[in-house]
Amino acid sequence: MSTVLDGLYYTKEHEWVKVEDGVATIGITDHAQGQLGDIVFIELPSPGDEVTQMLECGVVESVKTASDLFSPVSGEVVEANKNLLQEVDGEDNEDFHPEYVNTDPYGQGWMLKIKLSKPEEIEQLLSAEDYKKLI
Repeated sequence: MSTVLDGLYYTKEHEWVKVEDGVATIGITDHAQGQLGDIVFIELPSPGDEVTQMLECGVVESVKTASDLFSPVSGEVVEANKNLLQEVDGEDNEDFHPEYVNTDPYGQGWMLKIKLSKPEEIEQLLSAEDYKKLI
């Protein structure tokens, strides 16, 4: 059974969102990482990039398949989790650990932090209870 944490918001595309002080931390759910299998590569937008709710903002590749990452909210990317990126600032990343998405999807496996431009969009996301029903 997949872990679903209370107090987070979720999308039907299996992203999770935690909002603190107008900044949303996002990642993929435990259910999603379980379906994908071992994560081997992640492509994320850079700080300063703008993302739009429910539009593609990255790619998650596993040994089985590649899957698009959709932004659950609109806003400006303020941080990307460098531990998930193979290359940082044009250099190979010695701290590259895409497996964090598999081992700790709600912790070390977070993907992006986004400064919300439309905080009301949160109301369109699923509660933990609704997400549990979906999966």
